[in-house]
Amino acid sequence: MQEFIVSKDVKNLSVKDYLRRHIGLSLTAWRKIKRAGLLQVNKQSAFPYTLVTSGDTITVDLPNDCAIQPVKLPLSIKYEDDYLLILDKPANMLVHPAKYSDTETLANAVMYYYKQSNMPYGFHPIHRLDRNTSGLVLVAKMPYIQHLLAKDDVKTISRLYWGIAEGEIDCLSGVIDMPIGRHPESIIERIVRSDGQPAITNYRLLKRLRNASLVELELKTGRTHQIRVHLANIGHPLLGDDLYGGSTDLISRQALHAVRLIFKHPVSGEFINVSSPLPEDFKQILKTLVL
Repeated sequence: MQEFIVSKDVKNLSVKDYLRRHIGLSLTAWRKIKRAGLLQVNKQSAFPYTLVTSGDTITVDLPNDCAIQPVKLPLSIKYEDDYLLILDKPANMLVHPAKYSDTETLANAVMYYYKQSNMPYGFHPIHRLDRNTSGLVLVAKMPYIQHLLAKDDVKTISRLYWGIAEGEIDCLSGVIDMPIGRHPESIIERIVRSDGQPAITNYRLLKRLRNASLVELELKTGRTHQIRVHLANIGHPLLGDDLYGGSTDLISRQALHAVRLIFKHPVSGEFINVSSPLPEDFKQILKTLVL
């Protein structure tokens, strides 16, 4: 059972509308709650149109509709509480099952962890990493936490990456502001195009390497392949990123690692700051290309 304290400035709103607007409860989930009668306001049985106001306590048993198969896989947990997980994803692992890979993903590993720990949660990622990008992934344990974080993702979550780009980047820092859209001849590749979605990446040069640059990148928007497309478009593709012109001589996947997450917790209001160490293949490139 989950409890919610009705937020400020709410007066005489039906409990159904409150849960849908403020918690992000889907119609499907609401119907299951309604059929099971798993709803209370201030410890008393309630109905869909029971009115709530600021300070009221709503108690509800949220259904878990996750159908992802639990699979025993290595799982690196960097942070956990009653509402969230922050996981360190290795390269060559999908975040979520796909048609061509539905049992060896981060989601499968998380569901196995829940099963072994008798936790009645689902897999609700706030963002995703490409298969061959390593690093931190933020996951909500319940849909309403995902809703609270996802609606203000860009404003409230700072996502920092380290990447090794080809060539010497001249500027110590900068902003890449280029819209991104689908490639007209590919279902995977993205390109910079005038009619694309707005995409902004901040970057900072961390270290000059031999014919390469170690850069820190912060996403201000969250487009598919955003960092990869932006760096390639300014003439500095990531090492290993053959889709966007990067050399695979030193690494067989894009040299990109989600190194830090900083955000305000949606329930406690505290700031969470979690980091991930660089993987071995990334560190080896830095040793090889050191000046």
